Amino acid sequence: MRAEYELYGRRSERAALDSLFETVRAGSSGVVVLRGEAGIGKTALLEHALADADGYRVARAAGVESEMELAFGALHQLCAPFLSALDRLPPPQRNALRTAFGLSTGRPPDRFLVGLAVLSLLAVVAEDRPLLCVVDDAQWLDRVTAQTLVFVARRLLAEPIGLVFAAREPAAADELSGLRELRLSGLDDLDAHALLEAATPGRIDKRVRDRIVAETRGNPLAILELPRGLSTTEIAGGFGNPDARPLATKLEQRFLHRFEELPPETRLLLVTAAAEPLGDVVLLWRAAERLGIGPEAAAPAEVAGLVTIGARVRFRHPLVRSAVYYGAAARDRREAHQALAGATDAVVDPDRLAWHLARAAERPDEAVAAELERSADRARARGGLAAAAAFLERAVELTPEPDRRGGRALAAAHAKYQAGAYDAALQLLDAAELGRLDDLVRARAELLRGRIAFVSKGPSRSLPLLVDAARRLEALDAKAARDTYREAIYAALTAGQVPSGGVQEIAEDVLRSAPPIRPDRFDLLLRGVATIVARGYEVGVPLLHRALKGFRDEPLSVEEGMGWLPLACRMAHDAWAFETWTDLSADLVDLARREGALAVLPSALLLRLSNRAFAGDFAGARMLAAEASAIGEATGSRFLAQYGALVIEPWRGDEDATLRAVEAITGARSLRGEGKVLTATQWAAAVLFNGQERFEEAFAAAEKGFAHPQEFGLSTWSLFESIEAAAQTGRRVSARQAVQVLARRAEPSGSPWALGTLAVARALVSDDTGAEALFAEAIECLDQTDVRVMRARARLLYGEWLLRQRRPADAEAPLRAACAMFEQMGASAFAARARRRLDASGVRVPPAQGRGPALTPQEAQIAHLAAAGLTNQDIGAELFLSAHTIDWHLRKVFLKLGIRSRRQLRTAMSAAGESIPG
Repeated sequence: MRAEYELYGRRSERAALDSLFETVRAGSSGVVVLRGEAGIGKTALLEHALADADGYRVARAAGVESEMELAFGALHQLCAPFLSALDRLPPPQRNALRTAFGLSTGRPPDRFLVGLAVLSLLAVVAEDRPLLCVVDDAQWLDRVTAQTLVFVARRLLAEPIGLVFAAREPAAADELSGLRELRLSGLDDLDAHALLEAATPGRIDKRVRDRIVAETRGNPLAILELPRGLSTTEIAGGFGNPDARPLATKLEQRFLHRFEELPPETRLLLVTAAAEPLGDVVLLWRAAERLGIGPEAAAPAEVAGLVTIGARVRFRHPLVRSAVYYGAAARDRREAHQALAGATDAVVDPDRLAWHLARAAERPDEAVAAELERSADRARARGGLAAAAAFLERAVELTPEPDRRGGRALAAAHAKYQAGAYDAALQLLDAAELGRLDDLVRARAELLRGRIAFVSKGPSRSLPLLVDAARRLEALDAKAARDTYREAIYAALTAGQVPSGGVQEIAEDVLRSAPPIRPDRFDLLLRGVATIVARGYEVGVPLLHRALKGFRDEPLSVEEGMGWLPLACRMAHDAWAFETWTDLSADLVDLARREGALAVLPSALLLRLSNRAFAGDFAGARMLAAEASAIGEATGSRFLAQYGALVIEPWRGDEDATLRAVEAITGARSLRGEGKVLTATQWAAAVLFNGQERFEEAFAAAEKGFAHPQEFGLSTWSLFESIEAAAQTGRRVSARQAVQVLARRAEPSGSPWALGTLAVARALVSDDTGAEALFAEAIECLDQTDVRVMRARARLLYGEWLLRQRRPADAEAPLRAACAMFEQMGASAFAARARRRLDASGVRVPPAQGRGPALTPQEAQIAHLAAAGLTNQDIGAELFLSAHTIDWHLRKVFLKLGIRSRRQLRTAMSAAGESIPG
């Protein structure tokens, strides 16, 4: 909107922005997304608000449509004024941001590590004075910038930072969804009439005025622009034809009409300016000189109100830029890009040079395609996967030789997959397969299809593709085939109930292939899993134990760890190798954190979280859940935030929290329809109901949880829950049958965990003469392990059996021990059950009492990390928060615990009833 017009209306919107600014001035964070159609006044509202932002530091960026696929462009705009503060960041964050911005070379940084670095950088800058970050035309941000800024927005809390986006609606894809919104509609009639009268000198017919206001729906830019297309007669008398086109189209047509009235040299100058997204006036005039255009060509465009060329090139509105660029002849666009390519420094900005050359190309050109390929490599090195994919996609279009085009199309498809653009990746795969690809490349293309299906449609949909790729690769690349079978079998175990192409078929494929002469731990693990599935538990477990010993004893490369540790952790659980599961899950989490591999870290945290829950380390499990939740908040994944609750809350007997977690997980799009979801949620329900002594409901849930025993994992533990519930409800036959199934899974392992759990189950279905010895055997075996949940469970069940034998004096010791163990863990539902049994036997045990306000899971996690000696920066890096926010949380912790220093944390937390994780 022109500066000469005041801001009409917008009282409530101005008040909302003023409130946000005051929040920031007071030391807290604020985020808002201004939404509305083109021309509705988002930018004008921002400018008006910022005019009064005295005392704030302001950083600005804007999305540009033609730059949407160039990585980190808008983010660099925002952060460029603050790069001198990079040295104040922790080295991993500093290096990630320097690499992302092309200031140094290094390994491609994880986008979440870049997000954390930007958060830390802005927090450092805001230490001096409050910071307002304004991002206009956010609908045109390159994807990695949008994802990074949304990450920052979701992690802001106690920093004096305001983050304001302005985004046009409708938008095809929206990374900003979920953030607080302020929607701008048209001006009311009174303000719209006032703006129209200010913009239109002379008398205007009332009917025309009302028609313009009605047609524009109070859109300020339309109110200013549409009268330009009316003659004096139409304005005065209301004679004219109504226009039924969409408002944005009308405005672009008005701008295009004014553009077309300009002299040819001025039009070409404007097309060149529209093709150069940075507003670099020096670059524009260098390009204009190549076109033979002088400075005088700018005047008609400025007089027409389309552009201002001063220190920077500024179009009146983004609709002007789009009208000029897309309304120009294709020949003029190519000529403009060619001139800009000639004016661009190949050393300083090789990627934009390649982009201009690509836009200037009229036909396939191998030299330009090769340059785009090199730009893709540079973008990938900066972590700009979407940009790499865009360069490669255009390279495919410009590649003249069919065979080379197929290879580039496959590379582009892989880049699109890595960037999360799955539909585009599949289209490029189709294009790649039109070329003459050799068998190995075709097999890799099929593998990519399988990986895309896994993440976009769920593990069960990916299985046929992964299996087909693995079969193709067997004769071509043995290592790739083995890795692909690993992915397929992991997908099958994740999917659970797969009607065809499932884990049994994959296992047979693995076993049909000739075993290596000297198998390594990876071969042993894969064949061990396949043997368990296809030949039986007792045959496959020895292979698993040999493989798992290799994983514990020998170091792993980063690639090996990322690829194989998730399956190894899973199978350590299924092989009843608890200490190995503990060690490997810790290794996986440490590796993912150290490498900043936040694509792997969520699943690593969930594998570790389950281990900690079985260990009875619910404090540790809660902290892992808080970390997974932090990633979930940053990425918008509700599933990550709820999985920890699914594992932990049933033990506490919190039915509402358990059911919320069940609902979130069953509704997760990536797992919808997968059988494993049913198993996990029914196991959780069975634990909840057994803890609450609702044994009929526990039995019904556990039966469903064990409906598909080939899933292992929680299917096996649903079997144990069903044995207890069946025994408690008099279903002796069902209980004994379930024990026989459990024995086939536990005895071949021979571990104390397996044998102790089996002894508990046998004791539950034994006659009175044999039960006591079995309970004693169970406790002896389980006490050799760190599986504290089962150690406490065995004592609880033993004490309950003793009460049924009318031996209350003997029952007191195991029940007291069970109650104490469950309370120390935080498994309050089972602790309450043990306490009820003691009460019934005449022994009064008061509930454990906390000493002061309870810490939230996040506060407890921060407190534990601080007590372990981590700095605020270290803790922030682990939890994706700024050091300032960590300090804010610690002040709350100190207040709750009544302490003044970090040295007092461990003692104070124990006194307050906060368990110290193991």
